[in-house]
Amino acid sequence: MVALIATNAPAQEKIWRFDRTDMIGGHKTEILGHPQVIDSPYGKAVQFGGNGDAVIVPEHPLAGATAYTWEMIFRPDGDGAQAQRIFHLASQDPATGADMDSRMLFEIRIVNGQWCLDSYAGNKGQQITLLNCKALHPADKWYRVTAVWDGKVMKNYVDDELQGEGPLVMEPEGPGHSSIGMRLNRVFPFKGAVFEARMVPRALKPEEFLKMPPKIDAAK
Repeated sequence: MVALIATNAPAQEKIWRFDRTDMIGGHKTEILGHPQVIDSPYGKAVQFGGNGDAVIVPEHPLAGATAYTWEMIFRPDGDGAQAQRIFHLASQDPATGADMDSRMLFEIRIVNGQWCLDSYAGNKGQQITLLNCKALHPADKWYRVTAVWDGKVMKNYVDDELQGEGPLVMEPEGPGHSSIGMRLNRVFPFKGAVFEARMVPRALKPEEFLKMPPKIDAAK
């Protein structure tokens, strides 16, 4: 395993388009299972079958960030497992490449065919889970979800609707890698599709959030 180069350099804004599986964000990927490129109302997206499909990207796009906004446009299917991990960012040991107890996650829970958002971030004993299953949303539709951390408080949103917030003071994440479609340890697979993600190394206001793209086929 190739050792990582530790760096304290701040993160830069990144947009990852999921219109292919072999290359994401300029990085050659590792593909698990059979994620498929599909047509969505907005363009190409990647479909995950909830049965072991995943795309591994050799970058932690928010490493070094002392505040961040992390956004994703996705479509959760209503017939997936009750607990699913969609997008996992993890720091790795610079010497060994092993995953450290330092991670960020977008997750969902399925409740009676609807879904609620679960966002997690934490390292070195400081952590927060924002899960509000009183705020349920219809499945099989496209949404933008957002996690915002200003260095002191973390909030999460579905579209522009606040789902939860709480205190979080943690150190910046170190370099590492990312998994889309399930956790990096290959559990809790996601059933649905991902169109785009944006990672910004500062806390944005809701009016600055990523906008849903115009539909190219209103019939889909």
